[in-house]
Amino acid sequence: MKTLKLVLWSVIMLLAGSIVTRVAMMRGNADRYYVDGHGWDKLELVLQQIDQNYVDDIDRGKLTEEILPVILGDLDPHSVYLPPENLKQANAELEGNFDGIGITFNVPEDTAIVISVIAGGPSERAGLMSGDRILTVDGKNVAGVRIDQDSLVGMLKGVSGTKVRLDILRDGENVEFEVTRDKIPVKSIDVAYMLDDTTGYMKLSKFTRTSYEEFEAALPALLEAGMTKLIFDLRDNSGGYMDQALLLSNEFLPEESLIVYMEGAHRPRQNFYADGSGKCKDIELAVLVNENSASSSEIFAGAMQDNDRGLIYGRRSYGKGMVQEPIFFTDNSGIRLTVARFYTATGRCIQKPYTPGDGADYVYDIYERYVHGEMTSADSIARNDSLKYITPGGNVVYGGGGIIPDVFVPIDTTGVTDLLIQINRQALTVKYASEAADKYRGELRDVASLDELNALLDSMDLESGFLAYLRLRGVTVDMEQWRVSRQFVLTQLRALVGRYSSLDDNAFYPILAEIDNVIQAAAE
Repeated sequence: MKTLKLVLWSVIMLLAGSIVTRVAMMRGNADRYYVDGHGWDKLELVLQQIDQNYVDDIDRGKLTEEILPVILGDLDPHSVYLPPENLKQANAELEGNFDGIGITFNVPEDTAIVISVIAGGPSERAGLMSGDRILTVDGKNVAGVRIDQDSLVGMLKGVSGTKVRLDILRDGENVEFEVTRDKIPVKSIDVAYMLDDTTGYMKLSKFTRTSYEEFEAALPALLEAGMTKLIFDLRDNSGGYMDQALLLSNEFLPEESLIVYMEGAHRPRQNFYADGSGKCKDIELAVLVNENSASSSEIFAGAMQDNDRGLIYGRRSYGKGMVQEPIFFTDNSGIRLTVARFYTATGRCIQKPYTPGDGADYVYDIYERYVHGEMTSADSIARNDSLKYITPGGNVVYGGGGIIPDVFVPIDTTGVTDLLIQINRQALTVKYASEAADKYRGELRDVASLDELNALLDSMDLESGFLAYLRLRGVTVDMEQWRVSRQFVLTQLRALVGRYSSLDDNAFYPILAEIDNVIQAAAE
């Protein structure tokens, strides 16, 4: 009887299993949805089925945040999803201002040292000065704990009108300050000055909302000083607002010159021309670019090159020929979607090759340039004859991978030794500069001109002091290597110490220009 019951129970279970399977199969046939294979309907159906039938509750927001980067990551390398915090930071950098306290600082060892305070900003109004060491922020210790620079920036930034309490070490004495945060202007033109009696120099770090306005403000002093030639430095400028590149290009080009045009699958061709109102049409122009000059930098450089308006110096630019359009959402997130390619006046697109969805080769392209010798030899730059174009002046230019300079200037390896590499790897010039500046804090604050600063720097005997500092830090100094690297290191030191003076960047950049082979090539 037991055996019979067991057999009967087994038969019943098999029948039940068969019924469940058949019901599931019938349900599968009944729920077969139509998809055309070319639209978004399959994705919508999958999300709908998850929402209606998945066994557990799901976090829709979390799933959405994870899906969006994957979708955009399968397009081109520049279409990107930006969560709220990322979007806020990206916009602040481009808008030309952010909320904060208005200081620049460095962390040479384990304590932040104020390099400069922004004129008219909240820190200057509160009484902070160059050389101040930040001990605490709102009671939290930030000195001697090796806090990273980004974390400290995050603590100092905040909504305008809010207050932050700082404990400062100044000349051996602890001083407390309360700083009310405010809108802080962000410079995009780092420096503008005369290299000599007729040559001006201007460095633009990014194309922000205020770049053209800053250019307009800096230009009159250069013209009044007798500028007939401008060296416009776009090295390491990753781009920004396209309209700023158009406005700046317009300053240098004759009327009806084609600056750039853009076109995409859903964007008909749109041409952008100069209107002839620029104030620099008769100024001789040299444009500096390197492997980190991208996007709007390449629009400007390409416009000058294709219109035979100025010579391009340096190394091949990054190669970003895509136009991104911002799309914002009510949760303060957004996307930057590539909507078109831009083309220079001769018709070339400078976008370098990429494989959709595979950013590895794209990211490592710059590294490959080093490996293949492109940074030291113009002959190593790949040129595609099928992408060859001719400017109105008869010059040959190439598309398909950045702006190739008219005058190639290699990376300067003069002075490079194992000693120099060790010094730079450990940031020893930066660390010693802060110590040297401490000894001459009062004199540096009183400096009123570059001549005064150079006289002060000459009196400091930076060479002897730095060599002693190196030995104190356990660095074995090979004097033969020191002789090779000496000029480079001492110039770096002078520029870094000079930055602690009242001149700030107006000391730093002019001093560094003395060992900048690209500036020197353009100046000649």
